[in-house]
Amino acid sequence: MNSHVLFDAPGPKTRRRILIINIVGALLLAGFTVWIILALADKGQLTEAKWAPFLTGDLWRYYLLPGLWATLGAAALSMVTSNVFGLLFGMGRLASNPLVRLVSGVVVEFFRAVPVLVMMIFLYFLYSRSGFISPAMAPFWAVVTGLTLYNGSVIAELVRSGVLNMPLGQSEAGLAVGLTQAQTLRSILLPQALVAMMPSMVSQLVVILKDTALGYLITYSELLRQSRLVGTAYQNLLPALIVVGVIFIVINFLLSRFADWLALRLTTRTAIELSDLDPADEGRAP
Repeated sequence: MNSHVLFDAPGPKTRRRILIINIVGALLLAGFTVWIILALADKGQLTEAKWAPFLTGDLWRYYLLPGLWATLGAAALSMVTSNVFGLLFGMGRLASNPLVRLVSGVVVEFFRAVPVLVMMIFLYFLYSRSGFISPAMAPFWAVVTGLTLYNGSVIAELVRSGVLNMPLGQSEAGLAVGLTQAQTLRSILLPQALVAMMPSMVSQLVVILKDTALGYLITYSELLRQSRLVGTAYQNLLPALIVVGVIFIVINFLLSRFADWLALRLTTRTAIELSDLDPADEGRAP
């Protein structure tokens, strides 16, 4: 069946209107940018004294790079644990056992409802006073655990909704060839659902990376906290925050591009595997 356009292609008048709107929007954005630059210059935020420290190795060695490493470390570990948590409890919400579904549902809904900052603060005091974790590592594990519980619960819902949105014929085909419901979920539905919901999962991974900045409030030495130290040491807080913001934007951009590449690779690999199945071979004896 040929594919059909779901909307009318814009005509000459519509294209001109779109072009005019784009030009006006670009001019407004350029004007706003110029106004911001002039305002910063008027407040003395663009002087050489404010920005020159970022060209020195000591600032990066003792402040920004340790903060960046702490941010990436907490984010990377949280991404792994959040995905494991999300897959387990997402599949638990789809289990045939009603008790497993109930427990998984309660856990997911509870941790989705609690603000991640509240969990971090609670876990920070819990770890600090438990004696099982050294006080120096308590902020790190509080950040990782809080991000895991909250974002893992969100990913669990993504897994559940992604599987439920799969065509019914997929599960029926798995059951028809003798697979159990769990095997059908694990071998047929889940791999396809993961590819389909890749954009949503990437968005959640970006949230994990940005939410590591909440660790600043529990004394975790991540990038935002280090930028505040830079601002205190060099009297350039606003430039430090701008530099850190640019660093976050670059990392999130690279993460999104990697996810797009991974989704394309998985989709292409699935298409190649399906194309290898020759319908003429069906029913042919080995």
